[in-house]
Amino acid sequence: MFGIELLLIFALGASIGSFLNVVIYRVPAGLSVIKPPSRCPYCSHRLKKHENVPVLGWLWLKGRCSNCKRPISPRYPLVEAAMGLLFVLVFWVFGWQVQTLGYWAFLSWLMALSAIDLDTMTLPNPLTKSGLVVGLLFQIGAGWLHGDIVNYLMNGIIGAVLGIWLFDIITIVGSFAFGQAAMGGGDAKLAAMMGAWLGWKGLLIASFLACGVGAFIGGGAIAIGLLSRRQPMPFGPFLALGAALTVFFGEFLWSAYWRLFFPLS
Repeated sequence: MFGIELLLIFALGASIGSFLNVVIYRVPAGLSVIKPPSRCPYCSHRLKKHENVPVLGWLWLKGRCSNCKRPISPRYPLVEAAMGLLFVLVFWVFGWQVQTLGYWAFLSWLMALSAIDLDTMTLPNPLTKSGLVVGLLFQIGAGWLHGDIVNYLMNGIIGAVLGIWLFDIITIVGSFAFGQAAMGGGDAKLAAMMGAWLGWKGLLIASFLACGVGAFIGGGAIAIGLLSRRQPMPFGPFLALGAALTVFFGEFLWSAYWRLFFPLS
């Protein structure tokens, strides 16, 4: 029975991933995410029901539109499969509780923003702002369940304010030091959104992880010639990765940090 439950949760996550593919394509273009229904971006062929099944539809079509035969990006089934696996992992770790529903939503926002940043080097305001609001509502819901709405909400608000201040400072200092924009304005807004969901402690952990991974990958890309030293690189995916890792390992990493540096506290 547990296996069937996980399969249904994977199917739910993959279905959310299918909707996220629409968001990723249409939001930067200023198009409605509701209508028209899913269709081929080349010939406008409306997908049939069996063609629109997450992951399986792409495999059924062998990665090509059934009408014009042009290739369909493999990112569509990859996003769907990734969201299915993330939904299963969140459920596996947290079970049936408010954190599960909240983190499903949070990871969905992060996935959409990451893919859009990779495509366009932008983080759309409608997504970061709505994600921040829903994050604060998540804190209110968690606080209500634990009988402490004020502290939970303040944790989210402080995290959001810290996120936008911290990355605004990084942008200003980096721009002064390197003589060019060190970070886009959307990164600070994404950090504020992350702080609303994770609180100030989670934001610090996620930011540290993002900067560490980003520096490692960016430095490696420069070393092998994939990037020049002044070539911009989207930072949103690294922030999203740091936030996702914090969802699963944040408490462990925070405790390990304090045990390492403040063993007597």
